[in-house]
Amino acid sequence: MDLIIRLDGADGKTAAVYRALRTAIVDGRLPAGERLPPTRALAADLGVARGSVATAYERLAAEGYLKTRVGAGTFVAIKAVKRTHRRSATDPIRPREGWTFSPLETSGATTEPRYDFRSGIPDANLFPFDAWRRLITAELRLRANNPGTYGDPAGHPGLREAVARYLGVSRGVRTTAADVIVTNGAQHAFDLIARVLVKPGDVVAVEEPGYPPARRILAAIGAKVTGVRVDDEGLVVADLPAHCRLVHTTPSHQFPLGRAMSLARRRELLDWARTRPAAIVEDDYDSEFRFSARPLEPLHSLDTAGRVLYVGTFSKSMLPALRTGFVLATPGLRDALVAARQLGDGYGQPAVQAALARFLDEGLLARHVRRAGRAYGERHARIAEALAAMPGLDVLPSAAGLHLTALTGADSTAVVSAAARAGLVVDDLRAYSASTPALTGFVFGFGATDSALIDEGMAVFADVLERQA
Repeated sequence: MDLIIRLDGADGKTAAVYRALRTAIVDGRLPAGERLPPTRALAADLGVARGSVATAYERLAAEGYLKTRVGAGTFVAIKAVKRTHRRSATDPIRPREGWTFSPLETSGATTEPRYDFRSGIPDANLFPFDAWRRLITAELRLRANNPGTYGDPAGHPGLREAVARYLGVSRGVRTTAADVIVTNGAQHAFDLIARVLVKPGDVVAVEEPGYPPARRILAAIGAKVTGVRVDDEGLVVADLPAHCRLVHTTPSHQFPLGRAMSLARRRELLDWARTRPAAIVEDDYDSEFRFSARPLEPLHSLDTAGRVLYVGTFSKSMLPALRTGFVLATPGLRDALVAARQLGDGYGQPAVQAALARFLDEGLLARHVRRAGRAYGERHARIAEALAAMPGLDVLPSAAGLHLTALTGADSTAVVSAAARAGLVVDDLRAYSASTPALTGFVFGFGATDSALIDEGMAVFADVLERQA
């Protein structure tokens, strides 16, 4: 362990060593149990007499900060006392003018509730960790994936080829490896697209209600974000702004209402884009899990004018912790998107991407999706049936994904708060709208739900809903 100690105090070197070590222990930079260097070694590093270091150690031990184990060494004995860092009273460095964004709370930063109906979380218990561990271990060998060099910002070549093949089979998407740009999840793909296509002041459209992070990315770069309503057939094309530069949509499983965009509406949207310099971001975030009916063709497959950027993620079909997604770039945007990726974070994790390529090519993802899909389908059916039996709820049809939505005339925010006090967490539909009046209802995720607690949890929710009515 290296220690940086200033020796310029007026009270001598022994006092300086003592003071520096004590401060490091109290601040937590030297945690409890940390082994300190031998007195001779630290004295040599600092260029002071060994006696100065030994005296400092003895004083700290006498005060309870250090303890000595014969034959083992000297160790920190106490835990740190939490202290705030001293800041300038004026704190002169502030965000740029117009920056109003604060971090959003993530599922991993909150305590897991007893009845967990949060949306967007897959069931990690269903994931084949043994198979994944075998693949990732093989890719972390010394001579695998050239670990001493920097990777391709577009992604591991094997993964780009595997994604193109997988989409061709599972979604009927006609694409090649050259079109695939690997990203750190869908959110990263949205950020790259926005930076390349949208400039401050451009008009962009998002679904209303819709996916808040996509809206935040566009607003953060200074775009004029317009919410466009969604009806039973999907995004209402007739309401799109005339001079719109980009449209973000979730046609396979509208987020958060759950409906699929009709074929007629898909063609209408493509016809609209064909007549103007507009791009469509097709966010296909969880359509792998289907419970009834065959999926409609993606917008990307219907597009003949090169207007659609197809974004996918493995966060729902596998695990969010893998942080892997992709965008299918149009020819005119490939180089710009790859350059944006390189500017932002260089490149991804070659070992993870290579393992994922094998996971796809060996059929392990398809097998996992089938197995997990059966479990999710059973949860979907039980929750839908329970909600349908509750007075005052309108359960929206949903044939895919990891959540379903129910509308209500009640105060959904009050119900969600009361449910949380009862140990049940469910999403408030109002949180997905930027306009008022917003739709009121509940978004029930079932990826993270304990199957054994579904019936009990739905009974708790029914009781809360009745008391709040």
